[in-house]
Amino acid sequence: MNWQLDLPLLAAPWLAGLLVLASHVPLGREVLRRGVVFVDLAVAQIAGLGVIAAHALGWEPAGWRVQAAAFGAALVGAGLLAWLERRWPHLAEPLIGVGFVLAASLAALVSAHDPHGGEHLRDLLVGQILWVNWPQVAWLGLLTGLALLAWRVLQGRRWGFYPVLALCVTASVQVVGVWLVFASLILPALAVGRRRGGAAWGIGLGLGALGYGAGLALSAWLDWPAGAVIVLMLALCALFAARIIAASRND
Repeated sequence: MNWQLDLPLLAAPWLAGLLVLASHVPLGREVLRRGVVFVDLAVAQIAGLGVIAAHALGWEPAGWRVQAAAFGAALVGAGLLAWLERRWPHLAEPLIGVGFVLAASLAALVSAHDPHGGEHLRDLLVGQILWVNWPQVAWLGLLTGLALLAWRVLQGRRWGFYPVLALCVTASVQVVGVWLVFASLILPALAVGRRRGGAAWGIGLGLGALGYGAGLALSAWLDWPAGAVIVLMLALCALFAARIIAASRND
């Protein structure tokens, strides 16, 4: 147990979490509106498959080819899921689940003979947010800005949701992992419920910032996996926020 927290060390991971939330909160509300809750999980896993494949090919982890592989996989996967949603809307959720498990299985097969394959798979799920550095934050900020701009332009167009989701997930899954991608999209959106406009975005971002901050501090203090702790803290913050919002409506 580490009794002394190095707050400057946590600044970059916390800001990275805020950038993830900035794009994931509005997209999460769209996910709930469409009723395709697990689409982000599937697209994140497909983007991760692109990263795993790039590692298997021996490409430089921080190189542009890995990013291109991740975005290309996410874009193709998102396009396929969009087609499935249009083709069989009543089967959208189970088909998205099938997409997730197929991508996860392919990632396990691709990394089977890699001596570091298990480590790559674990990092893909849980993430390595505690070790985020400032160049990664800058890169994530650039992609987040592009995604928010694209969402502002394409919002309201049915096909526009999926490429924006692919861009956001490509940026975030390599920083926070699959679990936190899902939690950042769904938990704040569930908490704010039917609230609309800037108030909903502000509440979602606020409770997410609190969840990321508490999770990072607790994980650093107890030496626990940051991704798992942040997911739990986000869930607690979302639960309390939802109860407060519900109580305010009843008054």
